[in-house]
Amino acid sequence: MVNVKGRWALITGAARGIGYLTAKLMAERGCNLILHSRDITHTEKVLAEVKALGVEAYAVSAELSDLTAVQAMLAEIDRRGTQVDIVLNNAGMQIAYRTEYFKTPVSDYTESFKINTIAPAMICYHFMPKMIERGFGRILNTTSGIRLEPEQAGYSASKAALDKITIDLGSKVEGTDVMINLTDPGWCRTDLGGPHAPNAPESAIPGIVVGAFVDDKKSGRYLNAPFFTGMTLEDAVAKAEAEFDSPYGK
Repeated sequence: MVNVKGRWALITGAARGIGYLTAKLMAERGCNLILHSRDITHTEKVLAEVKALGVEAYAVSAELSDLTAVQAMLAEIDRRGTQVDIVLNNAGMQIAYRTEYFKTPVSDYTESFKINTIAPAMICYHFMPKMIERGFGRILNTTSGIRLEPEQAGYSASKAALDKITIDLGSKVEGTDVMINLTDPGWCRTDLGGPHAPNAPESAIPGIVVGAFVDDKKSGRYLNAPFFTGMTLEDAVAKAEAEFDSPYGK
C-alpha cells in the first residue's frame, strides 16, 4: 500500500461533497494538497481544516468549462514548482435531466464534454508525462455508472468518453508504478446527485480514493466505491488488489 505522506495530490472539486471528504482523508494520511474549486473562496473552509491536520496545502481555481482557465490553473501549479504525484479528478457536472430526451439540446453535450471529459483529460496529459519521467504517479478519474438513461445523455456520454481515455492511457503504463484508474462514488446525496439519492456522501469513503493507494502496477480498472463502503482503507486496498484486474488481458 502506498504511503502518501509528504506527497502532493491535486483534487478537483474539493470544496464540498465527495471532494471535500476526499481532501480530509488524504490530509489525515499526511498528503499535501492542491485544492481546486471554481472560485478560490469556496475552498477556504477545507483549506483551513487540512492545514490544521499538519499538511501543506494551497488552493487554485478554474471554471472547468473554460479550457483557457484550466490551462492557466495548470501553469500556476507549475510556477509554484509543485511535484504532483497524485491526481484525483473528482469535479463533474450533471447539466440536465431531459424528460423529453429527443429534444436534448446540443449544449448538453458541448458543456458536459468540456467539464467531464476534456478538462480532466487536459489534467492527465499535463501531469502524466512528468509522473512517467519520475517513475511514480496515481491518477483517478471519477466516472459514473449511469446506463440506459437517454434523459442524461450529455452527462453519461461525457463520462463514457472519460472511461475510454482512461483505459487507453492505462494501456501505456500498465506494469509500471504510474497507474491511472477509474472510480465511481455511486449515487450519493451531493449537489450533483441530488437530495433524493439513496447514499450518503460518506458511503464513498474509502473506495473513492482506493486507487491512490493501490500498489500493484495495474491500470484501467473500474473501482466502484460502493464495493468498499465501511471498510478500512487498508482492507479496501487489499480487496482492490485481489479482486479488481486490469482490462488488458495477459
